[in-house]
Order: sequence, then structure tokens, then C-alpha cells
Amino acid sequence: MRSVTYSMGVSLDGYIVGPDGGFDWTEPDPEVFRFWIDDIRKVGTHLMGRRLYETMLYWETADQDPSLDEAGREWTALWNPLPKVVFSTTLSAVRGQARLASGSVAEEIERLRAEPGEGEIAIGGATLAAEAAAADLIDEYRTMVHPVLVGGGIPYFPRHERHVDLELAETRTFGSGVVYLRYRVARQAPADA
Repeated sequence: MRSVTYSMGVSLDGYIVGPDGGFDWTEPDPEVFRFWIDDIRKVGTHLMGRRLYETMLYWETADQDPSLDEAGREWTALWNPLPKVVFSTTLSAVRGQARLASGSVAEEIERLRAEPGEGEIAIGGATLAAEAAAADLIDEYRTMVHPVLVGGGIPYFPRHERHVDLELAETRTFGSGVVYLRYRVARQAPADA
């Protein structure tokens, strides 16, 4: 079964955007960007909310920018053909390889898991991830922790999350002080009937 992963940049105090809506502190340096390029290769479908979709629209035409460096071109070549599902109550159309979700997060994940295909089902966005977490659909939490305190904003984890046991699967420290943490949800093996 395809894994569902929730991956975002986060401040040390736990926010994906600050109180002013800004997230410029998550802009990756070349080493972190290389990590994200390698990571996106494992994704088969990306689920996202409207805000993340609109932020990532830049990449739809980024390859036309003559100042785009080689890493940016590599990311664009991987990101643009990647199937995306956008959850929005305000958008009536999306571009590129994106489609608007026709069901809830749980319904879309169930549909994607039932279809033939490979690669992880990645979730971007705290609101969407909170819905998936509430339905116990997230298999891995991946945080790129940035060395900054922003003092509020949108939290990476929902504030009323249930208890979830996690197993540390990977850590990595980058030269910039950013720390990557990957945790797998510890699931109980089903009892034999």
C-alpha cells in the first residue's frame, strides 16, 4: 500500500508560516534544496491545499526564467509532471498536472491507494494534514526544522492532535543549521483472528 507522508518546513517553535503569513525563513539553501529535489523523486501524487498550490504555481513557468539555475531546472522537470490534487472551496480551475479534489482527504487517499501506481502520496499544508491525521491516514511525518522562532502563525501539528506514537526513521543536519526529522507512525500489528 502506498505510504502517505506529511512534509513541510517548520520553525523551531512549530509553525509552517509566521503570524504575518510569511515563510521566507524556509527558503532552502543549495544543500537543503538538493535534499528536496531527491525527496520529490519518491512522490507519486501530491495533495495540497489552495495556499500551497498558489505558492507552487511559480514552478509552472519557472523554466522560462533565464536566471533559473540548474537545480531549479531539475526541480521544475520533476515537479511539473507530478500529479497533484488540490483541495479548495474557492478555486474553480487549476493548471498543469493538477486537478481539484472531488472528495474529502480520506476519500482521495483511499482512491489513490486503490489505483495502480507507485510512489508516496505526499501531503503539503497543515490544514489538509490535520484532516488526514484525524483519520489516521498519515504514515510518516517529515519536518525540515529551521533555526528560527517565529512566535505564532499556522502550526505544523494540529493543536488538538490525538496521541500518536512515532518511531524515528531518519535525521540529518545541514550546514545551515536546518535539521531534517523523519518519523514513522508506530502502528500495532493486527491481531490474528
